[in-house]
Amino acid sequence: MTAIAYVNGKFTPAGEAGVSIFDRGFLFGDGVYEVAAVLDGKLVDNDAHMARLGGSLREIMLASPEPLDRIRAIQAELIARNDLQEGLVYLQITRGAAPTRDFGFPPDTIPTLVMFTQAKNIINSPTVVAGIAVKTLPDIRWARRDIKSTSLLAQVLAKQAALAEGCQEAWMIDSDGAVTEGASSTAFIITKQATIVTRPNSTSVLPGCTGKAVVALAERRSLRIERRAFSVAEALDAAEAFLTSATTFVLPVVAIDGSPVGQGVPGEMTRLLRQLYIEAARATAT
Repeated sequence: MTAIAYVNGKFTPAGEAGVSIFDRGFLFGDGVYEVAAVLDGKLVDNDAHMARLGGSLREIMLASPEPLDRIRAIQAELIARNDLQEGLVYLQITRGAAPTRDFGFPPDTIPTLVMFTQAKNIINSPTVVAGIAVKTLPDIRWARRDIKSTSLLAQVLAKQAALAEGCQEAWMIDSDGAVTEGASSTAFIITKQATIVTRPNSTSVLPGCTGKAVVALAERRSLRIERRAFSVAEALDAAEAFLTSATTFVLPVVAIDGSPVGQGVPGEMTRLLRQLYIEAARATAT
């Protein structure tokens, strides 16, 4: 089956899809993106993703080329055309192509909208059973991490440094020695007192849609939540650690910088939160 993508109003074979070499997303990283999970052929937490997309667009003063309801319809059609049951839908909006390469916003350009799907084993990923290892690195990203920008070079370098040491994710460390977030995930720990800890939303972190849903589920179960920064030392002393993202859901972290977290295996509360999230995702997917 030929994969189908969407580019500026047209569905096209993914291998034939393309944008202008003058597109500002290509030249400047002048754009934003979103990734929503697909489960049983339906979108998970998509209202939260659309709300975050709207916020990112406002922050970079970029009008969407399509109303958000139309983007939802395109997502659904892409899922159907690609017969996608489990995986993700990626979308990216840039400021479009301008006739000259200048830093200031060009007048009268039409924003570019690109979308595609990707199959991925989320539910039965082997990493769920074994857990993953993370490597910590200084957070060298720009100061507006709340904007889901397409400028991801710092995250690419962090991920590669982690992979080079046999780790599956990087956790970024700020100048105070606290964990900000993962290169493509939200970081959590569970203390020995069974308190779930994650950093509060600010311009220092991306407001994770999956993390938000997991916190809400935990609160409904009357589990203790603390929104605060935590250090690597505290994470290593924790009972459990995990991360959340749209394409992994809830994933156990069993080692940090080569040292085990807790017993070095996925913890009971992490497994519970993953189960609760999957049940809620299936019940609310659209």
